[in-house]
Amino acid sequence: MQSFEPCYIKTYKEGLFKKRIEKAWDILKACDLCPRRCGVNRLSGQTGLCKTGEKAYVSSYNPHFGEESPLVGNNGSGTIFFTHCNLLCNFCQNYDISHEGHGEEITCEQLAGIMLFLQNSGCHNINFVTPSHVVPQILSALETAIENGLRVPLVYNTGGYDRVETLELLEDIFDIYMPDFKFWDPKVAELTCEAQDYPEIARNAILEMHRQVGDLVIDKSGLARRGLLIRHLVLPHGLAGTRDIMKFIAQKVSSNSYVNIMPQYRPCGRAYEIKELSNYLLPEEYKSALLAAKEEGILRLDKPFLSSSV
Repeated sequence: MQSFEPCYIKTYKEGLFKKRIEKAWDILKACDLCPRRCGVNRLSGQTGLCKTGEKAYVSSYNPHFGEESPLVGNNGSGTIFFTHCNLLCNFCQNYDISHEGHGEEITCEQLAGIMLFLQNSGCHNINFVTPSHVVPQILSALETAIENGLRVPLVYNTGGYDRVETLELLEDIFDIYMPDFKFWDPKVAELTCEAQDYPEIARNAILEMHRQVGDLVIDKSGLARRGLLIRHLVLPHGLAGTRDIMKFIAQKVSSNSYVNIMPQYRPCGRAYEIKELSNYLLPEEYKSALLAAKEEGILRLDKPFLSSSV
């Protein structure tokens, strides 16, 4: 069997990295990297909603065993949790990281070193958690890491609030995309994260991700090598719009999509400000979500209770 080689190796060898990096950094001069389009000059120290300037912040990194089974394998997924976020859901289960900014500012060289550390620790992939606001920093660090021996697949683990134009910079660099599809109703998106356009943005982003990498490919050892893995956190009282999201995935993306329908909602952050979100998810609500997915044609589901939300 031919050994797997991540797509970024070929992209690097073809000399395409530098142009991508230059274009990504140029965006930060009047930042519209994500759909928020704050327009600030992050290279001069200005920050927008993501509170991140020229350097990325990292809250933690480690082999993670709570991710989806095709990412974890025997040695774990090499997760790098970036501080801050471009979506800022009021119920975020990592509220201290996304909203309160717990983490340390690092250079691109340090980020490259973290990637290599995780690879050398035996991790099956490098899993960038909440990467949407730090794409230029990731690309620069990747170039250094590749030159120093990085060879495992990369996972773009995002809330789904990504511009297609930014995702195009990542084509043939990321083998695995893992977006959330959080809400179907614009009113719910506005209520929870002040992003009424989230449903439309997420639909377009997921279609672009699938165009780039296709359905999730899992090798004989059970490890994900390339493709799209979609996460969906079930919310109390049907706020997430699970059935409509599953219908969209089955009909517009692929009925062979690998989906993780997650049951672990609990009130975190400022969730108690919204009556419907102040409750824990009931077992019957989760069962109804699974049934809706199957009825809409999504049958390739991650094993329940094995994975954690971003």
